[in-house]
Formats: sequence, C-alpha cells, structure tokens
Amino acid sequence: MNSHNTGQHYEALACSFLEQQGLTLLTSNFHSRLGEIDLIMLDGDTLVFIEVRFRQASQFASAAESITQAKQQRIINTAKMFLAKNKAYQQCFCRFDVIAIELDSAEEAQYHWLKAAFTE
Repeated sequence: MNSHNTGQHYEALACSFLEQQGLTLLTSNFHSRLGEIDLIMLDGDTLVFIEVRFRQASQFASAAESITQAKQQRIINTAKMFLAKNKAYQQCFCRFDVIAIELDSAEEAQYHWLKAAFTE
C-alpha cells in the first residue's frame, strides 16, 4: 500500500471510530490553497476540524507530537477558508482535534483522541 492509500485507510478508520463516539461527518479531505483538513465533523453543536496521524512505531515521536506549529497554523487557516465557504457553520463553536492511530505489538490499531489538541 502506498502512502496515499495508507493515509486514506487510516482516515477511514478514524472516521468510523469517531462516528461510533457520536460525531457526524460533514466532509473529508477538505482542500484549500492553504492546506488540507482530514476530517470535518460535528460533535453536537461543535464543529470539529480533525487531523489524523498514523505511526507504525512511536520510537521517535508520537503521532500527535508530529504536528508542528506550522502544520497547526495551516489547519487553522484552512478551517477559516471552510467557514468562509460554509456560512451555515460560522456561528458554531470550533475545536481542533487530533486522532492518533498507532499499531501496538500485536499490530492492532490503538486510537488516541486528543480533543482541543491545539487552538488558534
């Protein structure tokens, strides 16, 4: 599986996991000239912008730790573009989450959901 397919696979797993937690998918892989947001979902009345990270082994940095300040800023700016294009959500409270997926020693996916992982 190439890296693009791997990314799509783990984004789909993350989406299913979050839907089981009660979130509703609005869109996936939202692109703008400023960047991309993996998943945009509703958690009740809260609009959630979600970065999905996968790591096979966390020997260097965890999946969540791999999101740099620059990446956070691109996600925030892309979220602003989403809101500008989707006026129905402009009054929603917004949150930036990270869902980190790591494989354990038995090759089973472990989900680490970090709500409000970063802010503007």
